[in-house]
Amino acid sequence: MSYPALATRTAVVTGAASGMGAATARLLAAAGARVALLARRTDRIEALAAEIAAAGGQALAVTTDITDQASVDAAAEAVHQAYGRVDLVVNNAGVMLPNPLTAGRIDEWTRMIDTNLTGALRIVRAFTEDLTTAAADGRTADLVNVSSIAAHVIFPDYAVYAATKAAISQLSAALRSELGPRDVRISAIEPGLTDTELGGHIDNPDLRDQLGGMFDVIPALGAEDVADLIAYTVSRPRHVNLRHQVVLPTRQA
Repeated sequence: MSYPALATRTAVVTGAASGMGAATARLLAAAGARVALLARRTDRIEALAAEIAAAGGQALAVTTDITDQASVDAAAEAVHQAYGRVDLVVNNAGVMLPNPLTAGRIDEWTRMIDTNLTGALRIVRAFTEDLTTAAADGRTADLVNVSSIAAHVIFPDYAVYAATKAAISQLSAALRSELGPRDVRISAIEPGLTDTELGGHIDNPDLRDQLGGMFDVIPALGAEDVADLIAYTVSRPRHVNLRHQVVLPTRQA
């Protein structure tokens, strides 16, 4: 599907080094948007920026650690210097580190909360003025927060990850009450089983095997499927806000 409405947009995508972030950046750029690629892995986003440029698109690689406020501030400044104000933000960066809560893995809890929730809030803070200004100028303005079905579906041993994603879905709903009246659209996307490198961070062999077993029996979504949904969401007419979408593989209950 093509998205001509995106040709004039300027976007920020976090977690753009791989998976859904990289797929979303590719699709937005292919539709004509200018895309700032924010992630920690410089080599990955520079390679993606080169790939997008070779295909005729525009992309800017900005090394960013969203758990570090100074890094986010510097990233916002770099984006503004290169592209000016943005009108589309995809808050995608995240990490999934499941373990039984009784394991007491405070290091994992902190990393997930700092990345999945506080990091997303830092990005919202950095670019809200851009979005409200774009909307006030009569342009389409979007904030897309990538959550998970774990926000409302119970998976044993995923309690803290699920809590961060429930927070993102609730944050999205709350932000609509603040920014919707200012014509900024807020959308929460909750994917089910998706084939990305997210599961590769799991250090618990039992949970890693359990997740692998799900991939064995359920044909999973691809990162491109989620990217396509994001592109569809932000290409609707300005007065239409697809606020909360759950996307599952057909065989996932």
